[in-house]
Amino acid sequence: MKKKVLITAIATAAFASAAMTACRTTAPAAAQTATAETTKAANTETSSAVGISNSYDNNEELLAKFPIENLTPVDSDMERNIQNRLLNGFENWNRGFDAWKAWGDILYTPDSLYNIHGAKLTLAEYQKAMDIELKATDIQMGVFHNMVICDDWTAIRYDTHNTNKKTGKTSDGTVMEFVHFKDYGDDLGTRVVEGWAGTKDKSFDGVSNFQTEEEKTKQQEALQEVVNYTIPETTELAAKYPVLNPTSIDDGMGKKIQAAILQDFDNWNQGAEVWSNWSDTYFTKDFQLHGRDEDMGLEGIKSFVKEEAEKTENKRLFFDNMLISGDWAAIHYRVTNTDKATNEKNAGDVMQFLHFVQEGDSVKVSECWTK
Repeated sequence: MKKKVLITAIATAAFASAAMTACRTTAPAAAQTATAETTKAANTETSSAVGISNSYDNNEELLAKFPIENLTPVDSDMERNIQNRLLNGFENWNRGFDAWKAWGDILYTPDSLYNIHGAKLTLAEYQKAMDIELKATDIQMGVFHNMVICDDWTAIRYDTHNTNKKTGKTSDGTVMEFVHFKDYGDDLGTRVVEGWAGTKDKSFDGVSNFQTEEEKTKQQEALQEVVNYTIPETTELAAKYPVLNPTSIDDGMGKKIQAAILQDFDNWNQGAEVWSNWSDTYFTKDFQLHGRDEDMGLEGIKSFVKEEAEKTENKRLFFDNMLISGDWAAIHYRVTNTDKATNEKNAGDVMQFLHFVQEGDSVKVSECWTK
């Protein structure tokens, strides 16, 4: 294992907030019942011993400490609980590794998984990576730019401030995550089912070194399924580009946003010229794209897309998530990229936060943050 590569890979993911980095596969009901009382007792003892934040009644206090720049509705008890777990996770992360690990005993389960830049890690593997990284780097959570919560899902975008403990060198970053929660009842509370931080990139191989050989094989099989995926032949766009984890879209603006995103997918897959013509309908005149080396306006994006299309065929396939709340959408979707010179085809994924505005009877994207 190349330690330097691993540390760089994990730091790039920024580890997300402690509130959302896990997955729970379904355990037998008897096992859940048998552990509930001991888990509750252990949680109380751990909270006291380490001094972590673990209250469902401190949202207002923590929102003042970690303000959300772009607020969207939080309506149900489940959505308020998710917001609470995220805020407490930020607070505990900033208290150091011991507090984060103690918090993990409350929020995670032993069979939890966490996806870092496309590599799925068990809880033990994830904690090992964390231990290595936090010995080398101090990572502090910063501003919440977005916390889009729909039903039992959330997508967040936030800043981090990183300091190399050996050199003192600092750097800032922005992280995107999509997380699925579940209410396990009064004893276990609201916990993470599965979380994704970042998309598959050059960090993937380094993070994969924490996996077993069997896990690596399964990971490659999953990627190959994406490579082999065939887009359904239908004019019904919701069926053509399905959402694997659908959430509620209740109001009229939300449905307009959904329709616009699906139409953008379909026009993109028809080629750069078709998409470029459509983009004037989809984006505002002063649209800005963030997340690349430098921000781009609409004309710059058109030129970039045209140049890339000459080298690579990029197809948008389906959504893992499409969370829509208020005038915001957070989407996580799968793509394939085919090199036109070599015909090599690879699987990838994209995360985006889109801000929409109403223009007449339609909606348009005014800004987009992408990974």
